[in-house]
Amino acid sequence: MRLQDKVIIITGAASGIGLATAHVCAAEGARLVLADLPTAPGLGELAALGGSDASALVIPADVRRQDDCRAVAAAAVERWGRIDVLINCAGILQGAYLAVDELDEETFQRVVDVNLTGSFRMCKAVVPAMRQAGRGVIILIASGAGVRGGSSSVAYGSSKGGVHGLAMVLEPQLAPLGIRVHDVCPGSLDTPMKRQNVIDAARVRGESPEEALARAQLGDPRGVARVLAFLASDDADYVRGTIFTR
Repeated sequence: MRLQDKVIIITGAASGIGLATAHVCAAEGARLVLADLPTAPGLGELAALGGSDASALVIPADVRRQDDCRAVAAAAVERWGRIDVLINCAGILQGAYLAVDELDEETFQRVVDVNLTGSFRMCKAVVPAMRQAGRGVIILIASGAGVRGGSSSVAYGSSKGGVHGLAMVLEPQLAPLGIRVHDVCPGSLDTPMKRQNVIDAARVRGESPEEALARAQLGDPRGVARVLAFLASDDADYVRGTIFTR
């Protein structure tokens, strides 16, 4: 129960890494503010993670809207008086397998707006409460794409490279305030986004999507969720910088 009573905001909480992280953090005793799009499947089921003590608060929110990001942070402060941790998992992958001259600017901007600018908006929203408390943890989800190598999507790789850069800039800026910043770069995980990416790749190559998924050997997102829970805990006080996972 190393997260007992820690107030943790998780965006993108209705699926993938965000959902897995919500489950792990709930099991470790955290008080959760869980945010995702109002239209996200399963958003209504997240409240059950709080159990009988109602320690999970579900907020429909779009990280493309600064007002929504502020509302998520305000809900945490109103309910529990503080924000200990932000785990920003909200993200999309679009424009895969399109050459740069085929990718439309609207798709590029949409991906950057969610993945990179959404990360900025959430950081902007939580830092005042963390500054007042004199401590906090911010965990952003980047990727090997755009950090260690390429990507199937020009937009996705660019946005995740930007998230990595954002974390590197924020780390020394916020450290004097007692705020620890990480970006985590997961590998290929069994999430709806990655499964669709594998299917799209198979179709481009004229292969069977079912066979491609069987060969993909996608990792369990709960493995990364446990890493995120560790980083959110006081046990990770001596950890710094970027974390790469399988």
